[in-house]
Amino acid sequence: MKQGFTLRHLGAVLVLAAGPAWAAEGIPVGHIADLTGATSSVGKPYAAGIADAMNYLNAHGGVAGKKLIFETVDYAYEVPRAMSSYKKLTGDDKVVAIQGWGTGDTEALSGAVAKDQIPYFSASYSGHLTDPQGKTSARAAPYNFFYGPSYSDGCRGLVAWAADDWKKKGGKGKPKFVHMGDNHPYPNAPKLACGAYAKEVGFDILPEIQYSLKPGDFKAQCLSLKESGANYAYLANTAGSTISLLKSCETVGVQTQFLGNIWGMDESSLKTAGDAADGIAWVVAAATWTDQSPGMALVREISKVSDPSGAEARSAHYIRAICSVYFMKEAMEIADRAGGITGPNIKAAMYQKSNWVPAGLEGVCLPSGWKADDHRGTTEVMVYQAHTKGGTITSGKIFTANLPRRPEWLGW
Repeated sequence: MKQGFTLRHLGAVLVLAAGPAWAAEGIPVGHIADLTGATSSVGKPYAAGIADAMNYLNAHGGVAGKKLIFETVDYAYEVPRAMSSYKKLTGDDKVVAIQGWGTGDTEALSGAVAKDQIPYFSASYSGHLTDPQGKTSARAAPYNFFYGPSYSDGCRGLVAWAADDWKKKGGKGKPKFVHMGDNHPYPNAPKLACGAYAKEVGFDILPEIQYSLKPGDFKAQCLSLKESGANYAYLANTAGSTISLLKSCETVGVQTQFLGNIWGMDESSLKTAGDAADGIAWVVAAATWTDQSPGMALVREISKVSDPSGAEARSAHYIRAICSVYFMKEAMEIADRAGGITGPNIKAAMYQKSNWVPAGLEGVCLPSGWKADDHRGTTEVMVYQAHTKGGTITSGKIFTANLPRRPEWLGW
């Protein structure tokens, strides 16, 4: 496999391995990414963060003295291709862990990774992946981990802010809430859970409005939104299609307050959407590029792996990817001391710490902790809001929700 692959030119790169051929002294790790598919607008910066972090570790002694051996596989957001890639990664010299991507593929593989005992660190934050023992959900996911609040908790955090916002604005009666997104496992993941919470805290829930994960003309959906009278709309798709929706809704004069999921907005998308993104509130789960927290020094060094100039401003997605790699890295170090870097030992290591921030990333990654019966790493939700009118783009944190770990929310 190609140790040291960096994804410098993501738009043109497609790496498909014919089969694993791991180096004898390395730690085999899978990396399944979306570089060219429907979610690639956010998949590419996340994949770059994963690759840069692993290459940076290799350049600085590796993990427990061993290099991470990996190759980035673009599955183009197609579940069958993810399944095929997984089979190659779990051949004779199978990987001990995987950095993965989407909800459809991650959920489809959850049974296989449990059987094969391979910790799967996904960029899907589906609440369905948080119940390791199958206590409250139909399917246990004992080998699935992710960094950040679940999509369900992220949406609940936005609803908590919206309820507060409604009161501050002097809103009368019940505010109206609507879920908007594609009919796909990822945007659907928080729909029922968040709708139930919104109803619980006093919202009227309107029928969902669907719009494609692929960018397009969404004026018809925006007219439906306008006619519905919705006060708050949760946008469940990724940034590419969200930009299209915001622009379409600006065209038809929609006044609804938009709420974006963690993949639904980022720094570059604010620039692209311009005035249409003014006022959007969305979930952020790590430091941002302009923050001055101590751990950003390490983030900036990692960024130089694929941008030696250090001039490129990285998105929040890139930074969350670094957090994901470094939680895996420290779990591998614990596993090494406990008998070896194997899937079961990495899994056990994930339960050894609470209020855990990887060394060197203080102030960047949210304090997290996973338990054998609860894979909700954090239930803290930071809500940011953007102001884009007049040619100046600013954004910042306006609200933090520290959600309870309600037992009935596990796996939902």
